[in-house]
Amino acid sequence: MSDMTANTQPTPQKSTSSLYDETKRTKRRNQSEVRFKAYGVAAIAVGLFFLIALLVAIFSNGIPAFKQTFITIPVELTESALDKTGNRDVAEMSKVSTFGYKPVVTNALVTALKDAGIAIPFKKEKDVEKLLSSSVAAQVRDTVLADPSLVGTSVEFRLLASSRVDGYFKGRVTRDALIRDKNLDAEHLDIADAMAKAGLMATTFNADFIFGSDASESRPEQAGIGVSMMGSLFMMIVVLLLSLPIGVATSIYLEEFAPQNRFTDLIEVNISNLAAVPSIVFGILGLAVFIQFVHLPQSAPLVGGLVLTLMTLPTIIISTRASLKAVPPSIRDAALGVGASKMQSVFHHVLPLAMPGILTGTIIGLAQALGETAPLLLIGMVGFIASNMPDGIASGFLDPNSAMPAQIYEWAKRADPAYYERAWGGIIILLLFLMTMNIIAVILRRRFERRW
Repeated sequence: MSDMTANTQPTPQKSTSSLYDETKRTKRRNQSEVRFKAYGVAAIAVGLFFLIALLVAIFSNGIPAFKQTFITIPVELTESALDKTGNRDVAEMSKVSTFGYKPVVTNALVTALKDAGIAIPFKKEKDVEKLLSSSVAAQVRDTVLADPSLVGTSVEFRLLASSRVDGYFKGRVTRDALIRDKNLDAEHLDIADAMAKAGLMATTFNADFIFGSDASESRPEQAGIGVSMMGSLFMMIVVLLLSLPIGVATSIYLEEFAPQNRFTDLIEVNISNLAAVPSIVFGILGLAVFIQFVHLPQSAPLVGGLVLTLMTLPTIIISTRASLKAVPPSIRDAALGVGASKMQSVFHHVLPLAMPGILTGTIIGLAQALGETAPLLLIGMVGFIASNMPDGIASGFLDPNSAMPAQIYEWAKRADPAYYERAWGGIIILLLFLMTMNIIAVILRRRFERRW
């Protein structure tokens, strides 16, 4: 019996392979891992390629917007043309329109060309005025009205060249392209080259693009984005003052205090759905409620801020609730265990620990609102509606103005190539704003981050 039992037991077989030997299955798994890594590296490389291509396109097309061609000439401010009474009364002098200043500037340009030995190949010498921007007469007039004592003297002015001349020095306009151009011809470019050699014309940094206001379609060389930047600033102040307290308070209630029932579930679903609603829907809502029903001023940054607040609230609420959920329950239990109330545990322990995520979500929401265009266009915040900086805080919130993304959109759809160039320049400034806000978000997150 024992012999039969001993014979039925299987005899152990010696393994012919080692754990260190790579089987076919292991080879396939290793090859799959190598392929997956290659796919990941390829995806990153493709993403970086498109990112670099985008940045190169933006900066190569936008950097010229920060430079402008100027003509520096002395202008004789004759009393007979600008102040016939000789009283130096601003009220009387203001009756002289820009049409009265235009011959003064043209004559000054003709005189400067003759003094520099530059020949004028036109039958009518006043044709050289096409080298100048149509805004120079207003520039000289504003200077004279600001200081009437300048009348009767010769003052050196730094005048804007026309957009065609500016485009010629930037390589945007060629001589062949002027064959069908009624605003300029090759003779004007010859004069421009001669003026550049004589030091009367030069392309330099243009601070007015950063601090100026929009201009009409006939004066692209005068357009700036500064007033639109102020409009965006006042809108962001409204969004920050409203969306942060409302969003955080809503998140705290829903996450820490609200009972779990169908009503709160409905609210949570609607908040998630609102985060995916197209921004133009919020623009229509703002037009119907804030302008047509409440009768707030159209195109005002206050209205734009209210519309963007509605659009930003779901994002802030979702990010804040995620930050509150990330705080371990043991923090709450420990606070309640030592006698703290529910509100004390939330505001003294949970909220400070969730603050980095809350600030990050808020700034990301503000950055998203800063780049929105569609809702602002629906409430009338388009370009060329504000020619000056706001006079004060109330004026900044209530006076008509534009915003950077709306201004960029307006420039991009205009026909003159100079406006297309300025649209790229506006994108650079907008990107700098967005990068600054994201850097602030990172700094605040690291500053308030706590370990547990």
